Amino acid sequence: MNKMSKIHIKQIRTGKVKHLGTQGAKNPMERPWKTGMFKNKQSGKMWLSPTGLESDEIGDTVAHGGPEKALFAYPDKHYSYWEKDLEMEINTGAMGENLVIEGIDETDVCIGDTYEIGDALVEVSQPRQPCWKPARRFGVIDFALRIQKSGRTGWYYRVLREGYIEGDSMMVLKNRPYPEWTIQTCNQIMHERKKDLEASASLAACPLLAPNWKRRLNKRLEGRESRIEKRVYGPNKDTE
Repeated sequence: MNKMSKIHIKQIRTGKVKHLGTQGAKNPMERPWKTGMFKNKQSGKMWLSPTGLESDEIGDTVAHGGPEKALFAYPDKHYSYWEKDLEMEINTGAMGENLVIEGIDETDVCIGDTYEIGDALVEVSQPRQPCWKPARRFGVIDFALRIQKSGRTGWYYRVLREGYIEGDSMMVLKNRPYPEWTIQTCNQIMHERKKDLEASASLAACPLLAPNWKRRLNKRLEGRESRIEKRVYGPNKDTE
């Protein structure tokens, strides 16, 4: 815990929902859609409540947002990887993150990790499962799958104590109850080690794992594996 007791929040980002695309477009990737992933760097203190940051908006409140996804964090160092992989310019904030993080990544962060940020206290709840919207934003239809396979997903926090937070500040690790459940390990079990039912059962039993992840894992244990096509491709592909 001492090695990672302090982590730098490089930026805090929030944004409003945007309506994009062209009505009647032949290409599904150019049709109308709405998203809250276009977020801007904020300065000064911002209020963090159990449902997220003040002034931040969510485009799809069914798939995103809520107490288990109050804050989305993404390591800034991943963008150099994506620029090479996609062969295009892709900068900080492109994933729609609220917290731009320096000093840790998916190999370091664990389910249940509790951090003090300014006046607030937050807890890691789950990895992010990428959806079709980054693909639409950058015109790369398999982008969600690339994010998933790379393990560079980022993660979510739930809010245990609301309060003011700000960018260019430090977050302090206060507790790590489940060091075995790194975000990397969770991603591997969910997406790569699907036949390892013992590992799936063990992860599903983690008390601080978000309920939606528990449900997916328990469906697997019942022999009802969840399909990912709707999440990763959504309306980016014609289904007619």
